Amino acid sequence: MWNTGHALVKAKLKETGAPLAGEMSGHVFFKERWYGFDDGLYTGARLLEIVSRHADANPVLKSLPDAVSTPELNIKMNEGEPFALVDKLKAEAKFEGAESILTIDGVRVEYADGFGLARPSNTTPVVVLRFEADSEAAIARIQADFRRAIEGVWPGVQLPF
Repeated sequence: MWNTGHALVKAKLKETGAPLAGEMSGHVFFKERWYGFDDGLYTGARLLEIVSRHADANPVLKSLPDAVSTPELNIKMNEGEPFALVDKLKAEAKFEGAESILTIDGVRVEYADGFGLARPSNTTPVVVLRFEADSEAAIARIQADFRRAIEGVWPGVQLPF
C-alpha cells in the first residue's frame, strides 16, 4: 500500500521489487517482462494468460473476493481545505470498531469487514472517499462512522453519501 499517483506507485514497485502494483484508477504495473509497464490491454492479456493455466477458469475467478464497494466519491472544497480536513481527521477523529488506521495516503480505516478511505486529491480541491465491505450492511455502517467523524472535525461539510 502506498501513496496514490502513477509515478509514486511505479517508484514504489521498483523500490520494493513487488511483482504487481496498481491503483483504483486502473493503473496496473507488472515487474516482470516489461518492467513497470502500465497498459489496460496488457493487463487483460496477462490475466487471460494466468487464467488459461487452469483447465476450468471458473474456480479461479470464483475464488476472488466479492465485496461491495463505492465508486470514487468526492467532497468538493476550496483550495487547501482537503488537506486541512484530512489532517484534522488524522489528529482528532475516532472511528468506532476500527481494527487499524493507516495514514500513508490520507486516512484509511480498516474494519473486520471492510474499509473506508478519505484522502486529499493531489490534482483538484476535493477529498476522495472510497468504501468497501463484505456486505451492504457493513458498508452502510462504515459510511455512518465516516459521516460522524468527518462532520465532527468539519461541521457543515456536504458529504456525497
